[in-house]
Amino acid sequence: MLEAKPPSPSSSCVAGATAHIHAHRRWAAPLLASVMLSSLLIFASLFSSSSRALLLSFSPLPSAATADPLFVEAKLRQQMRAEERPTRSAVPRIAYLVSGSAGDGAALRRTLRARYHPANTYVVHLDLEAPAAERAELAAAVRADPFYARFHNVKVVTRANLVTYRGPTMVSNTLHAAAILLREGGDWDWFINLLASDYPLVTQDDKRRCDLPPSPPGSRMEGADAWCEATWQKVVHTVVDAYDGVL
Repeated sequence: MLEAKPPSPSSSCVAGATAHIHAHRRWAAPLLASVMLSSLLIFASLFSSSSRALLLSFSPLPSAATADPLFVEAKLRQQMRAEERPTRSAVPRIAYLVSGSAGDGAALRRTLRARYHPANTYVVHLDLEAPAAERAELAAAVRADPFYARFHNVKVVTRANLVTYRGPTMVSNTLHAAAILLREGGDWDWFINLLASDYPLVTQDDKRRCDLPPSPPGSRMEGADAWCEATWQKVVHTVVDAYDGVL
């Protein structure tokens, strides 16, 4: 009876090495595939990021001037810039509200004539205390004046307001006049509220001189600046006296 020979050590080593090589080959292919796939994904992400950055560098970004503003104040500011004239005069433009009551029609027209200038804008108003005939006479006089008709800068309030010249009615009347001026689109820098009883007044040229910046020392207008300063001090003193020392 033949006895089986035990495997030699050399043959067992060869078989183990062969199995080890087959195991390495079995895992090498998936590992290589996963490495290649990962490399492709990384390369694709890097390429997309660089392409996006390149497109953003060439694409125009919205600036603060072209972006749609979110607030009403910003929209109004942009509208004012768009409607601003290309050449703005250095001389200030003034908007006036000249108000009066019953019996002030002639005085109101006289005050308007004393303060009139073609570059300014005016709103005249006789309150509800004035009779309808007096208000109609004022409107007819403004329409018939050749200077007012030529420059179209005098507006007559047709819907008269009730003004008590104290309390909120005076403020509402002033806001009403300012709304008319803004609606008409006038170009003005200062708003002045006058009454028909404010006549006599300083001349229009003197008033416009006081609205300009001070002249340099030694110039011919230095004396006019001193006169304007004294005039404003007088106005402030009058206001303080009228309101018992409280501005």
